Formats: sequence, structure tokens, C-alpha cells
Amino acid sequence: MRWQGRRQSGNVDDRRGMGSMGKRGSIGCGGLIVILLISWLLGGNPLQLLETVEMAAPQTNTQNYQPSAEEEQLAAFVKVVLADTEDVWNKIFMETYGEDYPDPTLVLFTGSVQSACGFASAATGPFYCPPDQRVYIDLSFYDDLKNKFGAPGDFAMAYVVAHEVGHHVQNLLGYTDKVHQMRGQVSEREYNQLSVRLELQADFLAGFWAHHAQEMNDILEKGDIAEALNAANAIGDDRLQRQSQGRVVPDAFTHGTSEQRMRWFRRGFETGDLSQGDTFSATSL
Repeated sequence: MRWQGRRQSGNVDDRRGMGSMGKRGSIGCGGLIVILLISWLLGGNPLQLLETVEMAAPQTNTQNYQPSAEEEQLAAFVKVVLADTEDVWNKIFMETYGEDYPDPTLVLFTGSVQSACGFASAATGPFYCPPDQRVYIDLSFYDDLKNKFGAPGDFAMAYVVAHEVGHHVQNLLGYTDKVHQMRGQVSEREYNQLSVRLELQADFLAGFWAHHAQEMNDILEKGDIAEALNAANAIGDDRLQRQSQGRVVPDAFTHGTSEQRMRWFRRGFETGDLSQGDTFSATSL
């Protein structure tokens, strides 16, 4: 990807080297779990409850944290990717909806982090939190992509960032709430199927972003799309289940198969047409 020397997003909250503990008086993980359990038992929406809980910023001393030159370069890279998503989605939102696009914030962390969605460790992988409209990434995930999942290349990481920003777009357009509201109203199997449709749409939006970022900023180099497709293939539910437990359980899928993830990313990239990404109306995924 052509990225060096280009604009970096300023919508970044760099918490690398910080701990996950909040200010004195903030709610700890144990207390948060109890509150969420009570909310669930009373029929409440835990995500809505989380919006009212103040998650304090980490206060750990970070003077001794020294990121490597490689990590600093990767941080610069994801900031450029985030800037490209801002360029594309600001343009699309104005042209399609006549509205400004509220940029998400990217949180860089190491080890663990506290978000409005609760506590998460690096093992969780990159994620988007709807209540605070932030994307969370531990940059060590890039090493996992290369070494654990066999998906090297800078555009593999760009795909991951664009996918999480895709969840932000879904949140703004109301898809996320519609899916989350079905929790408890349908069976676990049916809810998993809705989750798969949400994730595949985010893959489509990542491909859609790549299409328009190429038109706007000429970002692609030879092999970039192959790197993204390889990453999508590497993190399909069927492949991950087979690697971790030796068998595939389709009813437990929450993100889609490798083939589905690649196909929806490719569809977004090849069409560049937002109307082609309605996975919830698709009769076949």
C-alpha cells in the first residue's frame, strides 16, 4: 500500500504502555459483570447500560514504555489507513445521505484496555465498541496475522482496520442496534446467523472502502488485494474452528466462513456500490 508521507489521522487515542485500571472510584471488572448480569436478568439491554457507566481513562505511568521502531512505523501506517477511511466515508455520507460522517476514534493499546464495552485483552483481537464509537487495536495483532494466521502484508492489516471502521458505519446506519436488539428474542443459533450477516457486511464495507480509496488516493500496489483476501480467508469461522478444535460447527459461526468473508470483501471492492452490501436481505451468503 502506498502510505508513506501521506496524511495521518488525528483521531487517535494512543494508550500504548498504559494499564487497564481506571481512576479511583471507577467500577472494576467484577462490579461491572455483576451490574450487567442484573441488567440481563431484569430484561435490560447491557449495551445501553454500558453507555451510562463511566469508564475512566488509564492512569498508569508510561514513561518507561519504549515502542520499537517497527511498532512506531506500524502505528503510523494504521493512522494513514484511518485517514483514508475518513476521506472515503466523509465523501460517501455526504453524497449518499447528505450528512456529515462522524469520524470514529482509534485507540492503540498494549496488553489490555478498558472500553465502554468492558475490559478486553490483546487476545480479543481488534474490535469496535458502539457505545463509545471507538476502534481498539493492539498492534501486536499484526504479528498474529503474519505468524499465527499466515496472512502477512501491510494491506492485510489495512483490511482489519477497514473492517472495524465498517462496524462504525453499520452502527451509524442502525444495523448494529437492530441485531443487538434481537439478543434474547431469538435462539442462539438464529442470533449467530444475524451476527454472521453483520460481520460479512463489514467485510463488504472494507472492500467498498478499498475501491473508493483507490479512486481517491491511488493507494493500491500489486498484491494488496490478494493480501486482504488472504487475511479474510485466514480468519473465517470454519478455518479457525478446524484449527482450534479439529472440527467445524456451522451453528456456532459468528463471522462467516473463509469463502464468505473473501466473497463479500471482493464484492465490495469490485462493485464499489453500497447497495450491493445488504447482507440482511441476501437469500444466500
